[in-house]
Amino acid sequence: MESLYNTALRLSRNPDTAEDLVAETVSKAWAAFAKLEQRDRFRAWIFRILTNTFISSYRKQKTEGETVPYVEEPGEDDDEQFSLFESLHQPFLLWWDNPEQTFVNNLLREEIDNAINALSDEFKTVVMLIEVQGFSYEETAEIMDVPIGTIRSRLKRARSKLQKALWQEAMDAGIRPQSNQEGISHD
Repeated sequence: MESLYNTALRLSRNPDTAEDLVAETVSKAWAAFAKLEQRDRFRAWIFRILTNTFISSYRKQKTEGETVPYVEEPGEDDDEQFSLFESLHQPFLLWWDNPEQTFVNNLLREEIDNAINALSDEFKTVVMLIEVQGFSYEETAEIMDVPIGTIRSRLKRARSKLQKALWQEAMDAGIRPQSNQEGISHD
């Protein structure tokens, strides 16, 4: 239930709306549970209900003239590789082993949250389902009701946008790469 709420919160960007989305999702799932043939697919099924409920409420707000925040994403170079998170990968440390690293990780988490929230809904949903909730590409395609190639493309573009946003944030904070190159070092 917590992962359902977290996804709803990411999609809606509003705690009250997220609670409403989860409540409506659970209500719809409860009403339709008897029709669910593949019980082992419950998790993907309920996340699809959540996604569809969010999309329906978004469309309803849009047609009612209510202001709905949406940022149009300009095109970008799809050939860029996503490597920022790989470069930042650190072994797990307990906070008492390294309180400074824990502090930095908490700051990074906030920056990552902000970067994810700045994505358009279609990109944010893919990132949330695959990277945060751990769904496969196939499950995500099923939840979002789009071809798997679309999921792969959206994830690649979302990762590129996240990399650019976090790279800029690091540069603004005075953090420099270890190499003299303008890109990310893999040394």
